[in-house]
Amino acid sequence: MGIEIVYFLIFPGLFFSGIIGGLISWADRKITARVQFRQGPPIFQPLYDFVKLLSKETIIPLHGSVTTYILAPVFALFGATISAVFILLPVLGLETGFAGDIIVIIYLLNIPSFAYIIGALASGNPLAAVGASREMKLILSYEMPFLLVLISIIIKSGMTIILSEIIGYQTANGAFIGSLSGIIGFITVMMCIQAKMGLVPFDMAEGEGEICDGITIEFSGSILAFFKLTRYIMFFALPALVAGLFFAGLSLSGIHILWSILKVFVIVLLITLIRNTNPRVRIDQAMRFFWLWMNLFAIISIVLALMGI
Repeated sequence: MGIEIVYFLIFPGLFFSGIIGGLISWADRKITARVQFRQGPPIFQPLYDFVKLLSKETIIPLHGSVTTYILAPVFALFGATISAVFILLPVLGLETGFAGDIIVIIYLLNIPSFAYIIGALASGNPLAAVGASREMKLILSYEMPFLLVLISIIIKSGMTIILSEIIGYQTANGAFIGSLSGIIGFITVMMCIQAKMGLVPFDMAEGEGEICDGITIEFSGSILAFFKLTRYIMFFALPALVAGLFFAGLSLSGIHILWSILKVFVIVLLITLIRNTNPRVRIDQAMRFFWLWMNLFAIISIVLALMGI
């Protein structure tokens, strides 16, 4: 039981993923600033933001479900942390009792999104309800192509759903990104991750200019800090999952550390460039994009995987 607590709280869970996710968040903001010809924040800005929010007063909405409103960020942070643990243990090659069932991982990755929705609805704010509605529609749109791409990966890896075995197959036979079906699947998954993290062009659930941060409009102080830490962790867990599914995982041994950092950096760079080179789309446009084009891409990836391409 003791080692499981260490996994959850220290490594590779809350503490480790929070720090690395904060650094990735800083890199994302720094690259964004450079693209816009600005200086950008200092490296410790994510930490400053988190600590500042913790020290601020938490304001409870007058009209809403107080208990649900307060517990939603805690639930989101728990979901992000347990997802990071279950992803990073196999991706980093750590030998434990959990080998990485990707069906379990997919379920866990949805916890933060549902927590955002529950928290927004519990706040009693109509703009938050609009944001929650958009988030629900977005989940229904991007989850299908995400699952279809996983089917192509399962086919390519010899019908296994265990993440460590998928990584082991790539280590022996080459990374899936080196195949045509892998490239198409990678493009699809990157778009799904962009939506799952609520980044431009799929940030309509927050929509600063339209609904004033939408799902997080009523959150403040320490409970908003919990949401921010959740995003930091997801900013590391999701690129790590992509590295495991398409780049044969990560490693913390010797020179392989640099190679692992490069893999994560390339994925984060692509995410940042996508959000800096595209305008926000409407929710109907996003749904059409995922239901038509991304599902088509994912099906093509499955067909190519069946053909061994």
